[in-house]
Amino acid sequence: METAEDIKKMVREKYSEIALQSKEENSSSCCGATCGCGDVYDIMADDYKEINGYNPEADLGLGCGLPTQFAKIKRGDVVIDLGSGAGNDCFIARAETGETGKVIGIDMTEAMIDRARINAEKLGFHNVEFRLGEIESMPVTSNVADVIVSNCVLNLVPDKRKAFEEINRVLKAGGHFSISDVVLIGTLPEKIMKTAEMYAGCVSGAIQKEEYLSIIKELGFKNIVVQKEKVVTVPDEILINYLNADEIRVFRESGVGVFSITVYAEKAKEECCDKDTCCK
Repeated sequence: METAEDIKKMVREKYSEIALQSKEENSSSCCGATCGCGDVYDIMADDYKEINGYNPEADLGLGCGLPTQFAKIKRGDVVIDLGSGAGNDCFIARAETGETGKVIGIDMTEAMIDRARINAEKLGFHNVEFRLGEIESMPVTSNVADVIVSNCVLNLVPDKRKAFEEINRVLKAGGHFSISDVVLIGTLPEKIMKTAEMYAGCVSGAIQKEEYLSIIKELGFKNIVVQKEKVVTVPDEILINYLNADEIRVFRESGVGVFSITVYAEKAKEECCDKDTCCK
């Protein structure tokens, strides 16, 4: 049985390879996984090209939504991007928060951090920084972020409850997050769940949608809203690498689904003891 450290090691190795690939190479497989499919499939990713702040060199085609589009970022905000990759969402967030704000990207893969820092230097952004670290233990002090975004990353984190606990710790009271992620309805075939390529490709690390939302609610987040939801259809040309024709047919008819969702929630504000004084 794989441990959390085994999974992290596998993800680091895979995304270290991805960091050196082009967007076209990443899009030709399942969310960056090397399945040798031949043709190009943008299975998960939404199109960023018309969004202010978009930088092609920072877009590896690995996302499953547009969290920054829904994140309600204001001028001067401190924004943290979890699993920042080559920096795409950070640079879009920077376009919203402006020069008076700050954007921090966190990624556990050194190659991604290196690539993101090079991109930031090319753009001349001095209020965007990238830190090497894990989402379950962020290299950030408590109560600093106005907004947290993440794009198709938390599904790769073994301990999702711990990840959301860290999000709660790092957000300011009343701060919020907008996170795009992959969730499931029903149980994926065992062959897909056990395939490392698919795991690094954003599917096999996903949990049930209801469990995902329950974790957020149980940790005390408020005003939870699914801002966007879409079905993710994995083409047969990819599934054939993992399942035979009969297994694919059964899978298609099972009602089991893979979905991309963008979830918004707010950290609870401090409760006031009376109309003039708030508890600390």
